[in-house]
Amino acid sequence: MNSKIVKMRDIKFDESLFIPMQTGKVVDNLLSGSGGLMKGCNFAFVGDPGVGKSTVLLDILADLQKNGSNVLFVSGEMNAIDMYGYVNRFPKFGNLPILFMGDHLDSDPLQVLESTFKKGFDTVLVDSMAEIVTVVSDYHRCTNKQAETMILNLYEKHNLANNDTNTHTTFMIIQQVTKTGNFAGSNRFKHMLTGMCHMIFESDDQRLMFFSKNRRGSKTRRLYFDLGAGGSVTWIHPDSVTTEA
Repeated sequence: MNSKIVKMRDIKFDESLFIPMQTGKVVDNLLSGSGGLMKGCNFAFVGDPGVGKSTVLLDILADLQKNGSNVLFVSGEMNAIDMYGYVNRFPKFGNLPILFMGDHLDSDPLQVLESTFKKGFDTVLVDSMAEIVTVVSDYHRCTNKQAETMILNLYEKHNLANNDTNTHTTFMIIQQVTKTGNFAGSNRFKHMLTGMCHMIFESDDQRLMFFSKNRRGSKTRRLYFDLGAGGSVTWIHPDSVTTEA
């Protein structure tokens, strides 16, 4: 086969691709060195059970929407009743467009996702990758690895703006970890990630968010957050705390 060799000086991209999508909150500085979520990327989010992964990411998604981004929430776990309870606690989630995969049990889930993604979203939150893999695997009667490959192909297609609006879609993907705490995903999944974010309980009353991998930002920053009252995630420390190198 003939391999493809390129020089970056010969490749041109629209400059808008490198303008970050911003929440207007301090978390922007954690997401990238440019201050916001970068376009055409994939970020995985893993963490302790009950730490607030869905809540934090829905909060980020709602703030991105408020600042003009075209967003989508793909729910493989919650149904509309569950989400209604969420909105009672966090009214800002009430305006988010949501694709409930449970509403399409008799349809090919890949076709459902493709027909939705083709509209062209700036940011898509997927909760969770494991649930989507299971749905695709069950429908197509294939292995989880084969299902994951089909889903990753779909993500990559929209990273590259192959949709009706030529939008470089960024995916925020909630992923599970194994019983030993390792990332539950293939090497391809790991390699196509721009960032791997962890959310943990540092103590009984402190929740912490940091990146172990981030091609667009720092791995030496961490940010504390709280899911308390006020209908919004509270970022406890206005400035990211630098960890030891």
